[in-house]
Amino acid sequence: MADKLFDRAPAICVFLKPRLSGARYVKELSSRVVITWDLTEPFGGLLDFTWFKTVNRFQAVLHRDGLIEMRYQQLAAKDAIVGVYPVPSGARKPVAVHLSSLSRKDGPYAGVYESFHYLAPPRPQDLSCTIIRALGDKFDFLAYYSDFRIDNQEASTPSDGPVGGNVTGIGNTQHEQTRQALASRCTQGRFQLGFAQPVYAGSNEAREQPPEDAPLGSSHDIAFYSRQLAESSPGGKPLPYNYAVGHLGHEVGHRWSAYVSAKINGEPVSLGAWPHWAAGLQAIVAFRYSLPLEASTLGGGFWQDNFDGTYTQLRDGYFVPASGYSYLDLYLMGLISAADVPDFFLKNLARAGKDTNGRPVFRAERTKVTIQNVIAAEGPRLPDVDHSQRKFNTGIVVVVERGHSPSRELMERANGIRRQWIEYWNIATGRRASMTANPR
Repeated sequence: MADKLFDRAPAICVFLKPRLSGARYVKELSSRVVITWDLTEPFGGLLDFTWFKTVNRFQAVLHRDGLIEMRYQQLAAKDAIVGVYPVPSGARKPVAVHLSSLSRKDGPYAGVYESFHYLAPPRPQDLSCTIIRALGDKFDFLAYYSDFRIDNQEASTPSDGPVGGNVTGIGNTQHEQTRQALASRCTQGRFQLGFAQPVYAGSNEAREQPPEDAPLGSSHDIAFYSRQLAESSPGGKPLPYNYAVGHLGHEVGHRWSAYVSAKINGEPVSLGAWPHWAAGLQAIVAFRYSLPLEASTLGGGFWQDNFDGTYTQLRDGYFVPASGYSYLDLYLMGLISAADVPDFFLKNLARAGKDTNGRPVFRAERTKVTIQNVIAAEGPRLPDVDHSQRKFNTGIVVVVERGHSPSRELMERANGIRRQWIEYWNIATGRRASMTANPR
């Protein structure tokens, strides 16, 4: 919040908005200093609201007599903090006022500010309770999509959970005491995990495909893979809603992964930074979704052993484009047996350069890990593969402001994501489990 800046450090905020990037220019004159910004919002990625650079040009003029001018030429961004925060850290907070409450005759004041922001996000507990009370406790997962933006600098969302389901042998998955977590989300135990916040239907994540002229971006942007995705698809066209189903697959995967450790030579060994697999974990996907080579949507990597003490990272564990689940993930999900999990390894990595194709190469010390090492640390997965849940239901929920009807774009995109999510789940689980999106 804007008023909290007084508690941190003195500042002059011309247009303070996280994640802006670009050029800054400073010109010092005899009577003033001129600072100019030419910035863009982040673009092209899963976490972004736009596929293309945006223009945000503004300026501060700091006069020697204490006068401060703030000038704005062009602003694409609509949320930011503007104001003057003169209080040093630890000093007493002065009386400050919001600019919207002032007239030209008011002042002077020790501090003034303006905060431009979107609607405050709803609590995930309130979201799930609203759905379950209205439609019944019949959903394993809930995903929310809105036709309005909320006060979040990222277009995507983390998950809320796990909270339900009685599964052991998969590590400590609970964020809260189970009984408390279930009650706060109005479930008797069926509901297991949901989005923490709605995803805006106008964001990159909710688009069926990137625009044809979208910049290629980095290897974590979907447009970077347009050719490979088209070649890997049976129809020669990339599967739709890759960002959306990749994100759903990742968050739903957190119902079971990645919380386990292993016990090797009697000592516990972490397999990652909860709740993601370590980058050096060999986490090859069993049933690929987007590309011929994939690492788990929960992290880790697809590593090539060069047999000289180095390893080439063929795929990292970032879930763009959408990727499937590793053998270890599928075991934790209850979809394959322990005997079906091949040995894997964990490495301590030290960057060693790139290969001729530009792929990262690391020197590493390799530690062999088996599924029995995991079971020794966590116990067997229960219910086992013969008794585990195989049928799941996801509520795809559209969220609108009070008194409004859902937009056509919101309904079309939510429906498209629903259809592709069911197909993703079938593919990524090797059809060992089924997914519906049924409100009844």
